[in-house]
Amino acid sequence: MNVGSHEKPMLILKDIHKFYGTNEVLKGVSLEVKEGELVTFVGPSGCGKTTLLRLIGGFTDISSGDIILDGQRINDLPPNLRDTRICFQNYALFPHMTVAENVGYGLKINRWPKEKIAARVKELLEMVELAAFGDRMIDKLSGGQQQRVAFARALSLEPKVLLLDEPLSNLDANLRLVMREEIRKLQERLHITTVFVTHDQFEAMAISDRLVVMKNGLIEQVGTPIEIYERPANEFIASFVGYVNFMEGRVASIDTGTRNATVDTEFGPIEIRLDQEDTRAGEDVLMVIRPESVSLSLDCGTKRSNVICGTLKSYMYAGSLAKCTVTIGQKKMIIDQYNPRDAQRFTHADRVEIEIPRSVHLLKKK
Repeated sequence: MNVGSHEKPMLILKDIHKFYGTNEVLKGVSLEVKEGELVTFVGPSGCGKTTLLRLIGGFTDISSGDIILDGQRINDLPPNLRDTRICFQNYALFPHMTVAENVGYGLKINRWPKEKIAARVKELLEMVELAAFGDRMIDKLSGGQQQRVAFARALSLEPKVLLLDEPLSNLDANLRLVMREEIRKLQERLHITTVFVTHDQFEAMAISDRLVVMKNGLIEQVGTPIEIYERPANEFIASFVGYVNFMEGRVASIDTGTRNATVDTEFGPIEIRLDQEDTRAGEDVLMVIRPESVSLSLDCGTKRSNVICGTLKSYMYAGSLAKCTVTIGQKKMIIDQYNPRDAQRFTHADRVEIEIPRSVHLLKKK
């Protein structure tokens, strides 16, 4: 879903700090989440993403800063009085209740009439494709079905913001893919503002409108999945989101008209197209080279631009993809070869040729 710039912010985080004793877990986090947007917090363990989610939901007290939901400051409101709902990692379903009772629990607590509860529960179970499971006990459901029940329960009171705390982490790989698509489909259909936390960067990229990459209690970069992957702001982000190869170099020349540049490396000059305006000749840079962007061939020895010879150290064939490791001098490079028709020839190769693409992102060396 594309969220236009005209959409109002549903959730605003202003300079959020959180201390546990003397340990500062969040060090000044500010962000706006637009109405109907799905934003995902990613980062290594201990970066503060789950703490931030709990602060939004009211399950942890804020040290300083403001949380504003639909124009209202909600810092001091308890979880039940905030217009947010959370899906926990372990689903937190009541084992002694049926599916329908679990989904309708929040409605009952809010004293909805029985007939309205029944109608709303029926609507929600149909929405998550569990209409026939209303009378079933929770322990009789699969993991994927339990996840859907938790999702339906969170949606029952139509919250302004849905909080998802690694809700797919307990599912097997295939079911995660299915449920990821279902959550995204429902979120888009309901146009519900959603904040998602996951340690799985590939999951985050697949499901999100925007990613918020965190490290040590701070936001490192905010952007669409394409922006984060193709134009990471620093080496940490480039390494965290997907596999990456780095190559050091110095910008030798820039054609200001075409924005083509030449980068001198220890393996020779590499020609690239600049994707940023502030690059200058003479700067030391790191080239961000994604494994899938590099071409691999057996035609070693042909003199062409951006072509380097190396030694094939490993070739792992997996049908539609072969994952290769090539050494060039002291440097190791990971290459993903898609539709590897020459697999048999490569497994017996020693010298190979790699071609560095011109669409390489540059990071300035500090």
